[in-house]
Amino acid sequence: MIIGVLALQGDFREHRAALKKLGIESHEVKANDDLPGLDGLIIPGGESTTMGKLMVDYGMIEPLQKFAKTHAVWGTCAGAILLSKDTGRPQPLLALMDCDTTRNAFGRQVDSFEIEIPVPFLEPAKPDYHLTFIRGPIFSRIRGKAQALLQLPDGKVVAVLDGHLLATSFHPELTNDLRFHRYFVEMVKRTRAN
Repeated sequence: MIIGVLALQGDFREHRAALKKLGIESHEVKANDDLPGLDGLIIPGGESTTMGKLMVDYGMIEPLQKFAKTHAVWGTCAGAILLSKDTGRPQPLLALMDCDTTRNAFGRQVDSFEIEIPVPFLEPAKPDYHLTFIRGPIFSRIRGKAQALLQLPDGKVVAVLDGHLLATSFHPELTNDLRFHRYFVEMVKRTRAN
């Protein structure tokens, strides 16, 4: 198994480090030629506007959309924004998931925060998972086959699953907890088998 990590901008190195700890080979994706041979793709946190503009400049929007039709893709923070259909402002998006996001939903950089909550679908379910939010989005509208996967205690949706596409508002790559990366690896295996 080889999982690609979009490496145009953002914290792609941290995702690669997490995958390495799981014994999963990963490759940086900087151009369309890097996509063949990959079994899945992670779009990391960073700056969604910058990443979107670079994807347009490098002609990557349509190839990434085509890749996501048959491969598991996970977007964290900025990556989640890029996977969504709409952000309420003009910016390049992959528009792959049937959900909308609100950018910087928790405030500015100084309003970044961490919280521990139960995530029952992770194995093992205990202990609670440590979520790190840095100018994170929320999922403001979910429709079609997309489903809310995780909510904060106040009801804000911070993870969405849409078939073989996963989006999280937070940064699992900034923790030592590998359960979300393991969850995605299992998604890749299931998608590859179908």
